[in-house]
Amino acid sequence: MISTGDYQIQCTACGRLYPDTGSNECPGRHAALQRTVYSAQHLHCADLPGMMRFYDWLPVHSKPSVTAGPVTYRSVALARELGFSNLYITFNGFWPEKGAFTRTCSFKELEAVPTLQRASEKKSGILVVASAGNTGRAFAQVAAEMNTPVVVVIPKRSLPRIWTTIQTDKVLLITVEGDYSDAIHRSAAIAHLPHLTAEGGAKNCARRDGMGTVMLDAATTIGRIPDYYVQAVGSGTGAIAAWEAARRLIRDGRYGSHLPRMILSQNLPFVPMAHAWRAGRREINAMTDMADAAQAISQVYADVLTNRNPPYSITGGVFDCLTETGGGIVPVCNDEAQQAQQLFEECEGVDLDPAAAVTVASLITAAHDGLIDPGRDVMLNITGGGYKRVREEFDLIPVNAALTTDNATPLHQIAGFVNDWVKEHA
Repeated sequence: MISTGDYQIQCTACGRLYPDTGSNECPGRHAALQRTVYSAQHLHCADLPGMMRFYDWLPVHSKPSVTAGPVTYRSVALARELGFSNLYITFNGFWPEKGAFTRTCSFKELEAVPTLQRASEKKSGILVVASAGNTGRAFAQVAAEMNTPVVVVIPKRSLPRIWTTIQTDKVLLITVEGDYSDAIHRSAAIAHLPHLTAEGGAKNCARRDGMGTVMLDAATTIGRIPDYYVQAVGSGTGAIAAWEAARRLIRDGRYGSHLPRMILSQNLPFVPMAHAWRAGRREINAMTDMADAAQAISQVYADVLTNRNPPYSITGGVFDCLTETGGGIVPVCNDEAQQAQQLFEECEGVDLDPAAAVTVASLITAAHDGLIDPGRDVMLNITGGGYKRVREEFDLIPVNAALTTDNATPLHQIAGFVNDWVKEHA
Protein backbone atom coordinates (compact mmCIF):
# COMPACT_ATOMS: atom_id res chain seq x y z
CA MET A 1 0.00 0.00 0.00
CA ILE A 2 1.37 3.44 -0.92
CA SER A 3 1.70 5.81 2.02
CA THR A 4 1.04 9.53 1.80
CA GLY A 5 4.06 11.63 1.06
CA ASP A 6 5.55 9.13 -1.43
CA TYR A 7 6.86 10.69 -4.62
CA GLN A 8 9.59 10.67 -7.24
CA ILE A 9 11.28 13.39 -9.27
CA GLN A 10 10.96 13.62 -13.06
CA CYS A 11 13.00 15.65 -15.53
CA THR A 12 10.81 17.68 -17.89
CA ALA A 13 13.38 17.22 -20.67
CA CYS A 14 14.24 13.52 -20.67
CA GLY A 15 11.31 12.17 -18.64
CA ARG A 16 13.56 10.19 -16.32
CA LEU A 17 12.10 9.30 -12.91
CA TYR A 18 14.40 9.12 -9.91
CA PRO A 19 14.30 9.30 -6.08
CA ASP A 20 14.54 12.70 -4.43
CA THR A 21 18.05 13.22 -3.07
CA GLY A 22 17.54 16.92 -2.38
CA SER A 23 19.18 17.97 -5.64
CA ASN A 24 17.44 20.38 -8.01
CA GLU A 25 19.21 19.11 -11.14
CA CYS A 26 18.59 16.21 -13.52
CA PRO A 27 21.14 13.39 -13.09
CA GLY A 28 21.58 13.60 -16.87
CA ARG A 29 22.43 17.30 -16.52
CA HIS A 30 19.56 18.49 -18.70
CA ALA A 31 18.78 22.21 -18.52
CA ALA A 32 15.20 21.66 -17.41
CA LEU A 33 12.96 21.94 -14.39
CA GLN A 34 12.50 18.82 -12.28
CA ARG A 35 8.92 18.00 -11.27
CA THR A 36 7.52 15.86 -8.51
CA VAL A 37 5.38 12.86 -9.43
CA TYR A 38 3.21 11.88 -6.49
CA SER A 39 2.00 8.39 -5.70
CA ALA A 40 -1.31 9.86 -4.55
CA GLN A 41 -3.19 10.21 -7.85
CA HIS A 42 -6.22 11.80 -6.16
CA LEU A 43 -5.86 14.88 -3.99
CA HIS A 44 -6.85 14.25 -0.39
CA CYS A 45 -7.42 17.35 1.71
CA ALA A 46 -6.18 16.59 5.21
CA ASP A 47 -7.72 18.03 8.36
CA LEU A 48 -4.72 20.27 8.96
CA PRO A 49 -4.33 24.06 9.13
CA GLY A 50 -3.17 26.20 6.23
CA MET A 51 -1.28 24.76 3.30
CA MET A 52 -0.56 21.47 5.05
CA ARG A 53 -4.05 20.25 4.18
CA PHE A 54 -2.51 19.62 0.74
CA TYR A 55 0.26 17.52 2.28
CA ASP A 56 -0.26 14.66 -0.21
CA TRP A 57 1.10 16.87 -2.98
CA LEU A 58 4.06 18.39 -1.15
CA PRO A 59 7.54 16.79 -1.38
CA VAL A 60 7.97 16.29 2.36
CA HIS A 61 7.45 13.41 4.77
CA SER A 62 6.70 15.37 7.93
CA LYS A 63 3.99 17.93 8.57
CA PRO A 64 5.41 21.11 10.11
CA SER A 65 2.98 23.05 12.25
CA VAL A 66 2.35 26.26 10.29
CA THR A 67 -0.62 28.55 9.71
CA ALA A 68 0.27 29.93 6.28
CA GLY A 69 -2.06 28.95 3.49
CA PRO A 70 -4.13 30.34 0.62
CA VAL A 71 -7.81 31.20 1.07
CA THR A 72 -10.15 31.33 -1.94
CA TYR A 73 -13.49 33.10 -1.92
CA ARG A 74 -15.97 34.35 -4.48
CA SER A 75 -15.78 38.11 -4.97
CA VAL A 76 -18.96 40.17 -4.82
CA ALA A 77 -18.01 43.85 -4.78
CA LEU A 78 -14.97 43.80 -7.09
CA ALA A 79 -16.69 41.35 -9.44
CA ARG A 80 -19.71 43.63 -9.67
CA GLU A 81 -17.52 46.70 -10.21
CA LEU A 82 -15.60 45.02 -13.06
CA GLY A 83 -18.50 43.06 -14.58
CA PHE A 84 -17.32 39.52 -13.76
CA SER A 85 -19.82 36.73 -13.15
CA ASN A 86 -17.52 34.27 -11.37
CA LEU A 87 -14.44 36.05 -10.02
CA TYR A 88 -12.64 34.02 -7.37
CA ILE A 89 -9.95 35.65 -5.28
CA THR A 90 -7.23 33.46 -3.82
CA PHE A 91 -5.85 35.58 -1.01
CA ASN A 92 -2.38 35.07 0.40
CA GLY A 93 -1.76 37.25 3.40
CA PHE A 94 -3.08 38.10 6.84
CA TRP A 95 -6.84 38.48 7.00
CA PRO A 96 -8.24 36.53 9.99
CA GLU A 97 -11.81 37.40 9.08
CA LYS A 98 -11.34 35.34 5.90
CA GLY A 99 -9.34 32.59 7.61
CA ALA A 100 -6.05 33.81 6.14
CA PHE A 101 -3.13 33.61 8.59
CA THR A 102 -0.01 34.14 6.49
CA ARG A 103 1.79 36.50 8.85
CA THR A 104 4.37 37.90 6.44
CA CYS A 105 1.50 38.90 4.11
CA SER A 106 3.12 37.14 1.15
CA PHE A 107 2.55 33.85 -0.68
CA LYS A 108 6.31 33.36 -0.43
CA GLU A 109 5.59 31.63 2.88
CA LEU A 110 4.03 28.86 0.81
CA GLU A 111 7.47 28.35 -0.76
CA ALA A 112 9.42 28.57 2.46
CA VAL A 113 7.57 25.87 4.43
CA PRO A 114 8.15 22.82 2.17
CA THR A 115 11.53 24.12 0.98
CA LEU A 116 12.97 24.33 4.49
CA GLN A 117 11.30 21.04 5.48
CA ARG A 118 12.64 19.20 2.42
CA ALA A 119 16.16 20.54 3.02
CA SER A 120 15.99 19.34 6.61
CA GLU A 121 14.78 15.87 5.62
CA LYS A 122 17.40 15.51 2.88
CA LYS A 123 20.13 16.94 5.14
CA SER A 124 21.04 19.33 2.34
CA GLY A 125 22.72 21.87 4.61
CA ILE A 126 21.72 25.39 5.63
CA LEU A 127 19.84 27.07 2.79
CA VAL A 128 21.04 30.31 1.22
CA VAL A 129 18.17 32.40 -0.17
CA ALA A 130 18.37 35.49 -2.38
CA SER A 131 15.45 37.92 -2.20
CA ALA A 132 14.18 41.35 -3.17
CA GLY A 133 12.27 41.41 0.10
CA ASN A 134 9.16 39.22 0.29
CA THR A 135 10.94 35.87 -0.07
CA GLY A 136 13.53 36.84 2.51
CA ARG A 137 10.86 37.89 4.99
CA ALA A 138 8.95 34.65 4.41
CA PHE A 139 12.00 32.42 4.90
CA ALA A 140 12.96 34.37 8.02
CA GLN A 141 9.48 33.91 9.51
CA VAL A 142 9.26 30.21 8.69
CA ALA A 143 12.83 29.60 9.91
CA ALA A 144 11.77 31.14 13.20
CA GLU A 145 8.60 29.03 13.36
CA MET A 146 10.42 25.81 12.46
CA ASN A 147 13.54 26.65 14.51
CA THR A 148 15.84 26.00 11.57
CA PRO A 149 18.70 28.23 10.34
CA VAL A 150 18.72 30.09 7.03
CA VAL A 151 21.00 32.60 5.29
CA VAL A 152 19.18 35.43 3.48
CA VAL A 153 20.84 37.80 1.00
CA ILE A 154 19.00 40.97 -0.04
CA PRO A 155 19.63 44.36 -1.65
CA LYS A 156 20.39 46.91 1.05
CA ARG A 157 17.34 48.97 0.11
CA SER A 158 15.07 45.98 0.89
CA LEU A 159 16.15 45.84 4.55
CA PRO A 160 12.94 47.45 5.91
CA ARG A 161 10.93 44.57 4.40
CA ILE A 162 12.66 41.87 6.45
CA TRP A 163 10.81 41.31 9.69
CA THR A 164 9.22 38.48 11.65
CA THR A 165 6.49 38.13 14.25
CA ILE A 166 8.72 35.84 16.33
CA GLN A 167 12.05 36.74 17.89
CA THR A 168 14.75 34.54 16.35
CA ASP A 169 18.49 34.07 16.03
CA LYS A 170 18.09 31.57 13.19
CA VAL A 171 18.46 34.10 10.37
CA LEU A 172 21.77 35.36 9.03
CA LEU A 173 20.85 38.44 7.00
CA ILE A 174 23.38 39.85 4.53
CA THR A 175 22.81 42.98 2.44
CA VAL A 176 24.42 43.93 -0.87
CA GLU A 177 24.57 47.12 -2.89
CA GLY A 178 22.48 46.92 -6.06
CA ASP A 179 19.26 45.15 -6.97
CA TYR A 180 17.78 41.65 -6.78
CA SER A 181 20.12 40.28 -9.44
CA ASP A 182 23.12 41.45 -7.39
CA ALA A 183 21.69 39.61 -4.38
CA ILE A 184 21.33 36.45 -6.48
CA HIS A 185 24.95 36.69 -7.63
CA ARG A 186 26.27 37.18 -4.08
CA SER A 187 24.12 34.39 -2.65
CA ALA A 188 25.43 31.95 -5.28
CA ALA A 189 29.00 32.58 -4.11
CA ILE A 190 28.06 32.20 -0.45
CA ALA A 191 26.21 28.93 -1.12
CA HIS A 192 29.50 27.26 -2.10
CA LEU A 193 30.82 27.61 1.46
CA PRO A 194 30.89 24.50 3.71
CA HIS A 195 27.58 23.32 5.23
CA LEU A 196 25.58 25.69 2.99
CA THR A 197 23.51 25.03 -0.12
CA ALA A 198 21.69 27.20 -2.64
CA GLU A 199 17.94 27.15 -2.16
CA GLY A 200 17.53 26.70 -5.91
CA GLY A 201 14.87 29.24 -6.85
CA ALA A 202 12.47 28.04 -9.53
CA LYS A 203 14.44 24.79 -9.89
CA ASN A 204 13.42 23.69 -6.39
CA CYS A 205 10.35 21.44 -6.71
CA ALA A 206 9.40 22.04 -3.07
CA ARG A 207 9.27 25.76 -3.68
CA ARG A 208 7.02 25.36 -6.71
CA ASP A 209 4.74 22.76 -5.15
CA GLY A 210 4.30 24.99 -2.11
CA MET A 211 3.14 27.85 -4.33
CA GLY A 212 1.04 25.39 -6.33
CA THR A 213 -1.28 25.06 -3.34
CA VAL A 214 -2.96 28.28 -4.51
CA MET A 215 -4.36 26.36 -7.50
CA LEU A 216 -5.32 23.43 -5.29
CA ASP A 217 -7.18 25.73 -2.92
CA ALA A 218 -8.97 27.48 -5.77
CA ALA A 219 -10.03 24.25 -7.51
CA THR A 220 -11.27 22.60 -4.32
CA THR A 221 -13.22 25.75 -3.42
CA ILE A 222 -14.72 26.33 -6.87
CA GLY A 223 -15.22 22.62 -7.52
CA ARG A 224 -13.30 22.72 -10.79
CA ILE A 225 -10.11 24.07 -12.31
CA PRO A 226 -10.67 27.77 -13.10
CA ASP A 227 -10.80 28.88 -16.72
CA TYR A 228 -8.30 31.68 -16.15
CA TYR A 229 -5.43 32.23 -13.76
CA VAL A 230 -4.22 35.82 -13.25
CA GLN A 231 -0.96 36.82 -11.53
CA ALA A 232 1.86 39.38 -11.72
CA VAL A 233 5.28 37.75 -12.09
CA GLY A 234 8.92 38.57 -11.57
CA SER A 235 10.46 35.17 -12.08
CA GLY A 236 7.20 33.45 -13.05
CA THR A 237 7.81 30.61 -10.58
CA GLY A 238 4.34 30.99 -9.07
CA ALA A 239 2.72 30.71 -12.49
CA ILE A 240 4.74 27.60 -13.33
CA ALA A 241 3.67 26.15 -9.98
CA ALA A 242 -0.02 26.82 -10.64
CA TRP A 243 0.27 25.27 -14.12
CA GLU A 244 1.91 22.13 -12.71
CA ALA A 245 -0.75 21.87 -10.00
CA ALA A 246 -3.50 22.15 -12.63
CA ARG A 247 -1.90 19.31 -14.59
CA ARG A 248 -2.06 17.14 -11.45
CA LEU A 249 -5.71 18.07 -10.94
CA ILE A 250 -6.50 16.95 -14.49
CA ARG A 251 -4.93 13.57 -13.72
CA ASP A 252 -7.04 13.43 -10.56
CA GLY A 253 -10.10 13.51 -12.83
CA ARG A 254 -12.52 15.24 -10.47
CA TYR A 255 -11.82 18.87 -11.33
CA GLY A 256 -12.13 18.99 -15.11
CA SER A 257 -9.92 18.22 -18.08
CA HIS A 258 -8.85 21.74 -19.05
CA LEU A 259 -5.83 23.84 -18.16
CA PRO A 260 -6.49 27.41 -17.05
CA ARG A 261 -5.43 30.12 -19.47
CA MET A 262 -2.48 31.80 -17.74
CA ILE A 263 -2.76 35.60 -17.83
CA LEU A 264 0.46 36.96 -16.36
CA SER A 265 1.71 40.51 -15.99
CA GLN A 266 4.85 42.56 -15.45
CA ASN A 267 5.37 46.09 -14.19
CA LEU A 268 6.46 48.67 -16.75
CA PRO A 269 9.07 49.73 -17.66
CA PHE A 270 10.85 46.46 -16.71
CA VAL A 271 9.00 43.77 -18.69
CA PRO A 272 11.56 41.39 -20.27
CA MET A 273 9.26 38.37 -20.42
CA ALA A 274 6.44 40.44 -21.91
CA HIS A 275 8.76 41.69 -24.64
CA ALA A 276 10.05 38.20 -25.48
CA TRP A 277 6.60 36.60 -25.41
CA ARG A 278 5.01 39.22 -27.63
CA ALA A 279 7.88 38.82 -30.09
CA GLY A 280 7.29 35.05 -30.17
CA ARG A 281 10.76 34.30 -28.81
CA ARG A 282 11.68 31.54 -26.40
CA GLU A 283 14.86 33.38 -25.44
CA ILE A 284 15.05 36.73 -23.66
CA ASN A 285 17.38 39.12 -25.50
CA ALA A 286 19.17 41.27 -22.92
CA MET A 287 19.94 43.99 -25.45
CA THR A 288 16.34 44.50 -26.55
CA ASP A 289 14.20 43.09 -23.72
CA MET A 290 16.23 44.55 -20.84
CA ALA A 291 17.86 47.63 -22.32
CA ASP A 292 19.06 49.91 -19.50
CA ALA A 293 17.79 47.40 -16.94
CA ALA A 294 19.03 49.26 -13.86
CA GLN A 295 17.17 52.42 -14.86
CA ALA A 296 14.00 50.48 -15.70
CA ILE A 297 14.09 48.58 -12.41
CA SER A 298 14.45 51.83 -10.46
CA GLN A 299 11.19 53.11 -11.95
CA VAL A 300 8.77 50.23 -11.23
CA TYR A 301 6.11 50.33 -8.52
CA ALA A 302 6.60 46.67 -7.52
CA ASP A 303 10.35 46.01 -7.49
CA VAL A 304 9.87 42.44 -6.26
CA LEU A 305 8.80 41.72 -9.85
CA THR A 306 12.23 42.60 -11.28
CA ASN A 307 14.22 39.46 -12.05
CA ARG A 308 16.86 39.70 -14.78
CA ASN A 309 17.21 35.92 -15.07
CA PRO A 310 13.71 34.45 -14.89
CA PRO A 311 13.02 30.77 -15.71
CA TYR A 312 11.38 31.80 -18.95
CA SER A 313 13.33 29.83 -21.57
CA ILE A 314 14.18 26.70 -19.58
CA THR A 315 12.30 23.50 -20.42
CA GLY A 316 9.23 23.41 -18.20
CA GLY A 317 9.43 27.15 -17.59
CA VAL A 318 7.28 30.20 -18.29
CA PHE A 319 7.44 29.98 -22.10
CA ASP A 320 6.22 26.38 -22.03
CA CYS A 321 3.55 27.30 -19.47
CA LEU A 322 2.16 30.10 -21.64
CA THR A 323 2.38 28.01 -24.80
CA GLU A 324 0.50 25.02 -23.40
CA THR A 325 -2.23 27.12 -21.77
CA GLY A 326 -2.68 29.67 -24.56
CA GLY A 327 -1.78 32.42 -22.13
CA GLY A 328 -0.32 35.87 -22.39
CA ILE A 329 1.60 38.59 -20.54
CA VAL A 330 0.11 42.01 -19.84
CA PRO A 331 2.38 45.02 -19.21
CA VAL A 332 1.07 47.25 -16.39
CA CYS A 333 2.19 50.83 -15.67
CA ASN A 334 2.59 52.26 -12.18
CA ASP A 335 -0.51 54.46 -12.33
CA GLU A 336 -2.68 51.50 -13.34
CA ALA A 337 -1.31 49.45 -10.44
CA GLN A 338 -1.90 52.19 -7.88
CA GLN A 339 -5.44 52.81 -9.09
CA ALA A 340 -6.18 49.07 -8.99
CA GLN A 341 -4.76 48.86 -5.49
CA GLN A 342 -7.13 51.55 -4.26
CA LEU A 343 -10.11 49.96 -6.05
CA PHE A 344 -9.41 46.54 -4.56
CA GLU A 345 -9.17 47.88 -1.02
CA GLU A 346 -12.38 49.86 -1.43
CA CYS A 347 -14.26 46.83 -2.83
CA GLU A 348 -12.80 43.94 -0.85
CA GLY A 349 -11.71 45.65 2.36
CA VAL A 350 -8.05 44.68 2.61
CA ASP A 351 -4.81 46.33 1.55
CA LEU A 352 -2.49 44.86 -1.08
CA ASP A 353 1.18 44.33 -1.71
CA PRO A 354 2.35 46.35 -4.77
CA ALA A 355 2.88 43.15 -6.77
CA ALA A 356 -0.72 42.11 -6.07
CA ALA A 357 -1.84 45.56 -7.20
CA VAL A 358 -0.16 44.87 -10.55
CA THR A 359 -2.14 41.62 -10.69
CA VAL A 360 -5.46 43.44 -10.20
CA ALA A 361 -4.54 46.02 -12.83
CA SER A 362 -3.75 43.26 -15.31
CA LEU A 363 -7.15 41.68 -14.69
CA ILE A 364 -8.81 44.96 -15.65
CA THR A 365 -6.66 45.38 -18.76
CA ALA A 366 -7.02 41.75 -19.87
CA ALA A 367 -10.80 41.94 -19.62
CA HIS A 368 -10.85 45.22 -21.54
CA ASP A 369 -8.62 43.78 -24.28
CA GLY A 370 -10.67 40.60 -24.65
CA LEU A 371 -8.05 38.25 -23.18
CA ILE A 372 -10.51 37.17 -20.48
CA ASP A 373 -14.19 36.24 -20.82
CA PRO A 374 -15.82 37.85 -17.75
CA GLY A 375 -18.54 35.22 -17.78
CA ARG A 376 -16.13 32.32 -17.07
CA ASP A 377 -14.47 31.18 -13.83
CA VAL A 378 -11.55 33.54 -13.19
CA MET A 379 -8.96 32.98 -10.44
CA LEU A 380 -7.17 36.10 -9.24
CA ASN A 381 -4.06 35.16 -7.29
CA ILE A 382 -3.53 37.92 -4.75
CA THR A 383 0.06 37.14 -3.78
CA GLY A 384 0.29 39.50 -0.83
CA GLY A 385 -1.83 41.69 1.43
CA GLY A 386 -3.13 42.36 4.91
CA TYR A 387 -0.26 44.49 6.23
CA LYS A 388 -2.61 46.76 8.18
CA ARG A 389 -4.26 43.80 9.93
CA VAL A 390 -1.03 42.05 10.85
CA ARG A 391 0.25 45.24 12.51
CA GLU A 392 -2.90 45.24 14.65
CA GLU A 393 -2.27 41.68 15.85
CA PHE A 394 1.53 41.44 16.12
CA ASP A 395 4.65 43.41 16.85
CA LEU A 396 6.75 43.31 13.68
CA ILE A 397 10.32 42.53 14.73
CA PRO A 398 12.98 43.84 12.32
CA VAL A 399 15.67 41.39 11.29
CA ASN A 400 18.93 43.33 11.48
CA ALA A 401 21.61 42.91 8.85
CA ALA A 402 24.46 40.91 10.36
CA LEU A 403 26.77 41.85 7.48
CA THR A 404 26.60 44.76 5.03
CA THR A 405 28.57 44.32 1.82
CA ASP A 406 29.27 46.12 -1.43
CA ASN A 407 31.08 45.27 -4.65
CA ALA A 408 34.45 45.90 -2.98
CA THR A 409 33.86 43.48 -0.09
CA PRO A 410 36.19 40.50 -0.66
CA LEU A 411 34.62 37.05 -0.58
CA HIS A 412 37.14 35.76 1.98
CA GLN A 413 35.91 38.41 4.44
CA ILE A 414 32.30 37.36 3.88
CA ALA A 415 33.29 33.68 4.10
CA GLY A 416 34.99 34.14 7.45
CA PHE A 417 31.94 35.84 8.93
CA VAL A 418 29.51 33.29 7.51
CA ASN A 419 31.62 30.31 8.60
CA ASP A 420 31.67 31.60 12.19
CA TRP A 421 27.89 31.88 12.18
CA VAL A 422 27.42 28.45 10.64
CA LYS A 423 29.57 26.86 13.38
CA GLU A 424 27.05 28.12 15.92
CA HIS A 425 23.96 27.01 13.99
CA ALA A 426 24.81 23.98 11.82
